[in-house]
Amino acid sequence: MIKNPKILEKFEKEIVRKERVDINRNFKLVEEMYKEAAEMGIIPLRNPLDGIETVIKIAKTVNNV
Repeated sequence: MIKNPKILEKFEKEIVRKERVDINRNFKLVEEMYKEAAEMGIIPLRNPLDGIETVIKIAKTVNNV
């Protein structure tokens, strides 16, 4: 149980700040996640326009705020 979440948040931010970005590792992670999604049948989408109406409504709402 976390008794002081502010201390934990400060600790996490400090770790992220010290960690260097490894672009090659990040690309490899994305590539592996894509492969896994393809194996699960999630990608490619059967119909890429499925749910586009919802996305448009959300975009209109966000852009008008």
